[in-house]
Amino acid sequence: MSATQQVLIIEAGRSERHYWRDLWNYRELFFFLAWRDILVRYKQTAIGTMWALGRPLLIMLVFTLVFSKLAKLPSEGVPYPILVFAALLPWQFFASAFSGAGDSLVSNSGMISKVYFPRLVVPAGAVIVSFVDFLISAAILVGLMVWYGFAPSLRMLALPLFVFVVFAAAMGAGLWVAALNVKYRDFRIIVPFMVQFGLYISPVGFSTAIVPEQWRLLYSLNPMVGVIDGFRWAILGGNTQLYWPGFLLSLFLVMVILITGIVYFRKTEKTFADVI
Repeated sequence: MSATQQVLIIEAGRSERHYWRDLWNYRELFFFLAWRDILVRYKQTAIGTMWALGRPLLIMLVFTLVFSKLAKLPSEGVPYPILVFAALLPWQFFASAFSGAGDSLVSNSGMISKVYFPRLVVPAGAVIVSFVDFLISAAILVGLMVWYGFAPSLRMLALPLFVFVVFAAAMGAGLWVAALNVKYRDFRIIVPFMVQFGLYISPVGFSTAIVPEQWRLLYSLNPMVGVIDGFRWAILGGNTQLYWPGFLLSLFLVMVILITGIVYFRKTEKTFADVI
């Protein structure tokens, strides 16, 4: 064998022993998938941008009418549309990322069944696409605050922390559903129902201050309760108080969902190409 010849060594189990290194090496694929989905949604069409702006705006108007005008619920001393939209931002991000990540593997089945790459980049890319929607929708909140002359406080500096928490919740739940959806396609039907039901049981249209004190910790078993309260605490400033026991419980549950989601995804990942 000449000195210029090269030997290709195929190592068994390489995907297991070098998975997290491969995840970094395939970062360009991650950005490509995310950028591709963003272009599909927004390039040469006004519908994508209008949907990202119009959907939360429409929900905000409906919730304001129902809970403020008809039910006469308190708004913690802030304009009710701002109270609602401060909750819609994290909820819409979670719901969109959860649904997108859950369907991402099946939608990319052709690529998954043909080439090796860490499958984790596919649902992660879907979460990034939803994060772009989140940033676009945040422009509505800025507009509402300007319209009502509502100035944020220094608590806004803590907002990235709560964005990270909702990101972790969406990623963890999305990994669970993405892995389950490969084997059980019924989840494509179940997920929209779960998202709709979650909207109703989360404090999007109302403040958690109306929940009786003895039930607030139990209510915080819904992880999005603590996330939404955190967003409102950061955005609304001194007009609202954060129920720390409930937030810490929600934070703990989000971390459990994220860690178990990664573990289950990794455990079932090796079967995706065969099943999908």
